[in-house]
Amino acid sequence: MAVLSPFHLAFPVRDIQATEDFFVNVLGCEVGRQAPRWIDFNFFGHQISAHLVDEQAEIKTNDVDGDKVPVRHFGMVLPWENWHALVQRLNERQAEYLIAPKTRFEGEPGEQATFFIQDPSGNALEFKSFKRAQQLFAST
Repeated sequence: MAVLSPFHLAFPVRDIQATEDFFVNVLGCEVGRQAPRWIDFNFFGHQISAHLVDEQAEIKTNDVDGDKVPVRHFGMVLPWENWHALVQRLNERQAEYLIAPKTRFEGEPGEQATFFIQDPSGNALEFKSFKRAQQLFAST
């Protein structure tokens, strides 16, 4: 697989301090630059920016492999061991999952471990992993 360049993603939040606590203390991210209405995080080697907003859109879902998956979400594809370590960390913190850790597309191309959580502003995050990394872009 080719080496990927870091991506940048900006997303809306309702509370900068709660967002910082979640991304740093729950997910283990580091803080980058920040100002009163935005904060950057090192999100597993990628730059994400939380921007304070006054309103946030309703979360819409799509059916995916039997789950109501939030249409607007972002996340990370982690190495298998790291994914399981994060699940353990979240379980120790008694995190609430939107979609609990599971194996999706079992026995099919793109089989993956996945779960969804929400940040304090209601943004959906998906974390997934593949036993075989080359399955990331596998099609049926």
